[in-house]
This record gives sequence, structure tokens and C-alpha cells, in this order.
Amino acid sequence: MPTVEELYRNYGILADATETVSQHKDAYQVILDGVKGGAKEKRLAAQFIPKFFKHFPELADSAINAQLDLCEDEDVSIRRQAIKELPQFATGDNLPRVADILTQLLQSDDSAEFNLVNNALLSIFKMDAKGTLGGLFSQILQGEDIVRERAIKFLSTKLKTLPEEVMTKEVEEFILTESKKVLEDVTGEEFVLFMKILSGLKSLQTVSGRQQLVELVAEQADLEQTFNPSDPDCVDRLLQCTRQAVPLFSKNVHSTKFVTYFCEHVLPNLGSLTTPVEGLDIQLEVLKLLAEMSSFCGDMEKLESNLKKLFDKLLEYMPLPPEEAENGENAGSEEPKLQFSYVECLLYSFHQLGRKLPDFLTAKLNAEKLKDFKIRLQYFARGLQVYIRQLRLALQGKTGEALKTEENKIKVVALKITNNINVLIKDLFHIPPSYKSTVTLSWKPVQKADASQKRTSEDTTSSSPPKKASAGPKRDARQIYNPPSGKYSSNLGSFSYEQRGGFRGGRGRGWGGRGNRSRGRIY
Repeated sequence: MPTVEELYRNYGILADATETVSQHKDAYQVILDGVKGGAKEKRLAAQFIPKFFKHFPELADSAINAQLDLCEDEDVSIRRQAIKELPQFATGDNLPRVADILTQLLQSDDSAEFNLVNNALLSIFKMDAKGTLGGLFSQILQGEDIVRERAIKFLSTKLKTLPEEVMTKEVEEFILTESKKVLEDVTGEEFVLFMKILSGLKSLQTVSGRQQLVELVAEQADLEQTFNPSDPDCVDRLLQCTRQAVPLFSKNVHSTKFVTYFCEHVLPNLGSLTTPVEGLDIQLEVLKLLAEMSSFCGDMEKLESNLKKLFDKLLEYMPLPPEEAENGENAGSEEPKLQFSYVECLLYSFHQLGRKLPDFLTAKLNAEKLKDFKIRLQYFARGLQVYIRQLRLALQGKTGEALKTEENKIKVVALKITNNINVLIKDLFHIPPSYKSTVTLSWKPVQKADASQKRTSEDTTSSSPPKKASAGPKRDARQIYNPPSGKYSSNLGSFSYEQRGGFRGGRGRGWGGRGNRSRGRIY
């Protein structure tokens, strides 16, 4: 084993040789042997090996392996020095191998070391992005779980920081191709991260790019499978995939496939849905997703059939007025509960899809059913007016900090919900029913209304019931109205697209495990 003095002497030989350095193979071999010495010798070797690496291609494997030994040394300072110098080995055909090594080193729990690995990866990214990605994806597909996890997180956080000259169209196409391989076998969290990676690629910002992403999500959601509402993992997978798809939909990228699946398979089973996520109102979550998607639904094959399913589900949450006794009092002891959050979603979805079949209520329903629906609407509208007045009174004069209390936040959202329902009910009371009004769903940020929407926004502030709503039984106008009790969801404003747990069961990684893969160092 060479001493410190011998290492310096051989370093001097190589440094002084300038153009004839490659003739001093024995001197370089002495430096390589420095990794077998003590701490001082190793530190010198960590610096000297990469400095002359390019001059001795025939010793490339030995040099890289020697540096790797130092990357795994027990002394953290030696490891850090060795890792810092690794990018100098990333030349020609060696670059993918160095990228693979650095990816494996992401499993380090030492923060300084971990940061050095990140910086080293970024530096070789700028030398050869495809070669670096080859090393990263190799470990994502075949490496240990901790390496896979950190490699995916590296891509999700670092790719967006790279300049356009690095992230060329060819590089982005490579990322998409490799990502598709990984998506054949992912957990829920991994799927969300890959959607974040892919949706951030410039080449996928186009309409055709977004359409590609929607198709990827639809494939993950497995919309051809039989839906099992009692399997929490099946439900969770569908919701997670749908959350990733929703931001991609637009007037040019349609949600038809997802809306159809929800209408045909999910709505009929709404009451029996199960979820692995504790405290989640799974029914409301599903209805919110459906409402968001309904705005971007294209031509649907079984529109009338699916609109009927949506209508039937809406009726379940639109109660008939309680029967009256002879003295005008309610014969029953309890008023029906009004599920405002659910009704907003269902009514909005029905309003959106109803535009595509505007004669559904008048031509597709018989007169008795239409009359029944209008009685329900009128009853709901009357209760709505009382709530709107109560909410406005409770919020009157409150501004700034006063509106930020948890109680007032709920009231503000509740007012949005009730105003939205009010506008939609008014539309359906028109003769024939109208589908022209525009509302912003209560959990969405309010868009600035243009001139054509001004009338609609004014409608939302009105508290007078529709004048043509006369289908219900007449009551004495002076009678004090006792509103039915209402229900708002406790998490009204907390709708999020982020995943709430991993995919489990079914197929592949996370949906059932990734099979047996190699363990240990595979440099």
C-alpha cells in the first residue's frame, strides 16, 4: 500500500508529464492502490484518481471501482470527497454507469452527502441528459425500494429546474417512453409523482400532449374493469387516477370516458362505496370529481341513459315536502334533511350534461315525473331561501380576520353552495327548463365574470324564489316557514387533487407488490 509521500511523488510524475502522461501507467496504478491505505491516503486518492482518469481508458473500470470503494468508506469525509469527484468519471460510455451509481447513492441518510449526490447528478445531467436519465430509470425499474423512491422524487423536483437547452424535445420523449414502462407497475404515491413529472414537460403542454396524459391516466384507472364499490383499494385507485385527470380536462380534452364510467358504474353504487382513508366523505368526494369533470364532457354515446342515472341520484337528495295534517301542521315529527353539498354537485352535473339533451325533462320524462321533480325543487328552493338569509345575517358586517375563523369559513362556503343551488334551480324552473346560467363550484376559486356572465352572477345574490315555481301545493303566504334541517360537509373547502393513500391490491407494484428484485450493490 502506498504511503502519503509515494502518492504525492506519483502525482508529481503525472502532473509534470503533461502531454506524455498516458505513458506513466504504473504511476496511476500506485494512486489507485491508495484506496487500500489509511484515511490520509484515501483522501488523496479520492482527489488524484479522477484528475488523471481520462488519460488511462484501459484502467477505467479499475479507477471507477476504486472511487466507488471510497464512496462507501466508513469515514463520512472520505465518502463526501469521493462523491463530489464522481462527475469527472462521466465521460463517453461511462456516463450512464456513473448516473446509475449516483442514483444508488441517493439512499444516503447523511444530508450533506445526499446534497452532494443531487448536485453531482445535476452536473452530469447538463453533460448528457439522456445518459443520466438512463441511469436513473434503470434504478427506478430494478433498484431497491429506497433507491427507487428517491430517484422518482429526484425527477419530480429537479427536472423542472433544468434549462431548455438540457430538456430538449428528444429528452422529453425519452422521459415519456421510460415513464410508461414504470407506470406499468406503480404505487399510488409514485403514480401521482409521475403525473407531476409528465404534466410539467413542455412537449406535453399541447392539446395532443394533454390527451396523451389523459389516456395514460385512463389506462391506470382501468376503466374497462368491473367496478367493485366494496373494495376500498379499487375505489381508492379510481379516485386517485381521476384526481390526476381532472386538471388536464379542457374544452379540447374531453372527460367523456371518465364521466361515462362514473355515471354507469359509480353513481348506482354511491351508497356502498368504501375507502381506506379515515374520515373521508367518500360519496361527496366522488360527486365533487363528477361535477368538475361534467363541464368538459364531450359527445356521450348513452347520454339519455346516463342523464337518467344522474337524475335518479339527484332525486334521492331532493325530498318531497312532508305531508300536512288537517290543521296545516306537519303530520310527521321530523323534517327531511337537506344535503346541500351533495345537491350542489349533482345539480351542477345534471345542469352541465342536460345542456346536451335540453328536452330531457320535458320530452323524456312523463308529466307526472316532471311535476314530482318541480315539487321537490320548489320545496328545496324554499328551504334554501331561509338558509341564505340566515347565512347572510350571520356574515353581515364581518370582514378580514373575522371571516378567517373556522366557523365563518364554513358559513362563507355554505353561502356559495346555497347560492349556486339557487341559480341552478331557477334555471330548471324556466319553461322550458334552461341551462344557460354559469356558476363557479363552491370549492373552486372564483373566476372573473365577463359581461355575458354578469346577469348570472347577479342571480346568485338574489334571494327571491322563482316566480313560475307554482307546481307545489299553495300555502298561506303569511304562514311562518319552518325550514327543514340542512347539512353541509365539514370539509367543504378542503377538496384536493393530492393522493390520500397508496394503490393496493389488484396488479403489480402497490396494487399487489413488485415481485422479487435484486438487493445490494449492483454497480
